[in-house]
Amino acid sequence: MKFNKYLIISALSLGLMTSCSEEDLDPTLAQDKSIETSVSTAGDIEVILNGAYNRMSLSDYYGRDFIILGEVMSDNTYSNANSNRFVIEAQMDLNSESGIAETLWARMYTVIGSANVVIGAEGLSGDEDRINHIKGQAYALRALAHFNLLQFYGQQNVSGGGESALGVPYVTAFRDNDNLFPARNTAGEVKQFAYDDLDMAVSLMSEGLNAPSKEYMTTWGALAVKARIANYFEDWQISLESSEAVVNSGQFDVLSRDEFLPAFDTDSDVSAIFEIANTPTDNPGINGLANIYQTGSYGDVVALPNLAAIYEDGDIRGVSDYDPATALAPETVIGLHPDGALRNVGKFPSTAPYEDNIAVIRYEEMVLVYAEALLETGNAAEALTWLNMIPENRGASSYSEATKDNILLERRKELAFEGFRFHDLARTEMDIPAPDSILQTHGGPAYGSYNFALPIPFAEVDVNANLEQNEGY
Repeated sequence: MKFNKYLIISALSLGLMTSCSEEDLDPTLAQDKSIETSVSTAGDIEVILNGAYNRMSLSDYYGRDFIILGEVMSDNTYSNANSNRFVIEAQMDLNSESGIAETLWARMYTVIGSANVVIGAEGLSGDEDRINHIKGQAYALRALAHFNLLQFYGQQNVSGGGESALGVPYVTAFRDNDNLFPARNTAGEVKQFAYDDLDMAVSLMSEGLNAPSKEYMTTWGALAVKARIANYFEDWQISLESSEAVVNSGQFDVLSRDEFLPAFDTDSDVSAIFEIANTPTDNPGINGLANIYQTGSYGDVVALPNLAAIYEDGDIRGVSDYDPATALAPETVIGLHPDGALRNVGKFPSTAPYEDNIAVIRYEEMVLVYAEALLETGNAAEALTWLNMIPENRGASSYSEATKDNILLERRKELAFEGFRFHDLARTEMDIPAPDSILQTHGGPAYGSYNFALPIPFAEVDVNANLEQNEGY
């Protein structure tokens, strides 16, 4: 497939339905709605939006690959090549014809295509507030998907590129005949377009229409995405204001130590801001997160001893003995298996069927984003208060000082196995640490190396002369 085809197919393959029931509105189902028949009601665009949510859940996006790349391209995990999955990715040695480079790119643009169908729909019948709320969700998903593309394909962390470096095409219309072969926007342009989309999302959405389920984007979710983007680009005032709105909303809580592990197989817990729905209907089988982390036919992605060593005894996120043959619940996130492997057994634990919702944004991330923004805007004392909310609820020691290093350490502890580590290293201009030369195979690329971005898929640059390839590929 080619780039422009992804944008067309993303909507044309939305299917053949002409009406929807309550069951149809389940975001875990791939709903099909052809724009060639009619998109004329609020229900129609809600069905298409649910298709976007479903696409986010698939294994080539949040269902596995997006998260695992953020771990194996760091100092958190390595690939043991048990099923030869994530071997090249862990080496950070992809090329423009690597399968994951194409499928991740394609999947995110199909989500964007679905969002653009919703955003561009006109003359709809139905309650205006409901229509606006649906469109607001689409704007937020469009911003998030473009930012996710930028994180892996943008050149902002290569050779000192910064915001003026090549980003990704920011696509704002479905089947735009005047721009079928878009060029890449700069990283700074992608950031600003995403901010604009998120501001539009918040303006269109109504707090009273936020779904009680965390499986849908809400006003708080849109603000959290904006805070995350601002944190990545060091726009500290924007990060502060956006994260402050979320943490002061009264809608979420930091999980207690006893609540922490159960939350990862509990839908819409008190810390969830936005999560991807999974049910037995969606079951990806061996292609889910649990099966790439745990022992079994896959089990390729294993925690590095360096990660395990950062946890104190008693920290629920740390290490305890774990034997899957006993069928007992894990005592901590990381299980030391009888074979000596350190495995993520506490996050995304269900394997048969795989039905754990996938956290995209947790409240704890926003607490740490807020702490970092407070520190960077000169309020270290308040930053310490917020930083310590996490270890105090995990069985770990509090910090005596809010420093950048301490906040990054706590982010590594709290968000391990959720896909954040590579991006934290990149945004803070760090080399990729290589503490284990035997288990790690990427060799620790220095910050600025071409390895800090994935290649643009060959199938895309081959058909689109306006799409420049990334450095080093």
